Amino acid sequence: MAMTTAQTPGRPMRADARRNYDRLLGEARTAFAEHGTDASLEDIARRAGVGIGTLYRHFPNRHALMSAVFQEALGSLLTRSHELAEAENPCSGLVEWLGAIITHAGEYRGLAQALMSTSRDETSALSDCNVPLREAGARLLARAQASGTVRADVSIGDLMQLTNAIALAAEQAPEDPALAGRLLTLTLQGLKAESRGLRRGRKPGVEAGPKAGG
Repeated sequence: MAMTTAQTPGRPMRADARRNYDRLLGEARTAFAEHGTDASLEDIARRAGVGIGTLYRHFPNRHALMSAVFQEALGSLLTRSHELAEAENPCSGLVEWLGAIITHAGEYRGLAQALMSTSRDETSALSDCNVPLREAGARLLARAQASGTVRADVSIGDLMQLTNAIALAAEQAPEDPALAGRLLTLTLQGLKAESRGLRRGRKPGVEAGPKAGG
């Protein structure tokens, strides 16, 4: 996605404006990594050597700045989704991609909460992240459902909320680095389509539970 300012959407920036933009973006990336996405915008502007007005000219609000910071990671996630669309096991491809989203959301404290709260708000600048992720995930989900390995009634909206919820839970428990993986495994229990034995009325047993790798 092309990076633009609030003043001149889609137009090339002047050299000085581009320098300010790049400095603000770099300082925001550092501040979000160190202090979370609620880091002081005034401090970010100060560290970039510009006034807060300059920051707001480039990024009208916090979500706009967050969206710009996360575009590089978004690109990587979208690229990975295209690669996984060719996976031999569609369910495993979907699971791997969901895990990648959880990992990404966990890199910045507060990101998972922001993505959850704006997941259906197309007026938020974070829709530039939410919409492409949802579309990419929908393609992987449809492929897994077509293969018969994922239930037909699972929606991508629910999956995106679940992954963000897992990332948020893991963020709240930094002393348990394995928590996200366990929660994702539990989520998979509800994703998998029933086995033929279950559809024929066989009693479910422990062996019927899906494995995380799918």
